[in-house]
Amino acid sequence: MEAPPSPDPVSDPRGYQRHLLSLLGDDDPAVVQSGTADSFRALVEVAGPHATVDPAPTEWSVLRCLAHVVDAEVVVSGRYRWILAHDEPPLLGYDQDRWVEHLHRPPEGADELLSLFVPLRNANVALWRRTPVERRERFGIHAERGPESYELTFQLAAGHDRFHLAQAERALDAVRG
Repeated sequence: MEAPPSPDPVSDPRGYQRHLLSLLGDDDPAVVQSGTADSFRALVEVAGPHATVDPAPTEWSVLRCLAHVVDAEVVVSGRYRWILAHDEPPLLGYDQDRWVEHLHRPPEGADELLSLFVPLRNANVALWRRTPVERRERFGIHAERGPESYELTFQLAAGHDRFHLAQAERALDAVRG
């Protein structure tokens, strides 16, 4: 799964959104998101001891890519709920590199990361499925990207999964040489 470089989400927010949506394409975002945990689980298994090796000082290992996807799920879980329960709520941004560096040192194992990710993801997909289509238009105001609807936020999460799975695969290829 090869992914082109991602535009910077702060300096090019619309480019970032377009990029993640292009990775989703016409696929159902709930189906894509429902398969992410199994995809990471399989990749970690294939990676074995290489899962924790960063391919370069500024690049993430397979496990750190997974940690970031888990962090993103924690954040987006709140965003979904604020958008659906409040009128045009503010949506905080976060520095993904700081979160990975400060929250995942020493790194947890894949099982620990997935034990948080799987129930959150399942709850978020269930929320999506039970939310009436007309309510998916509700939006919040993202601190860096401006207005984002629940539907767009959910679609971006699916593209984000694909981007970071591809990044993790590239990391594994690089450390295996």
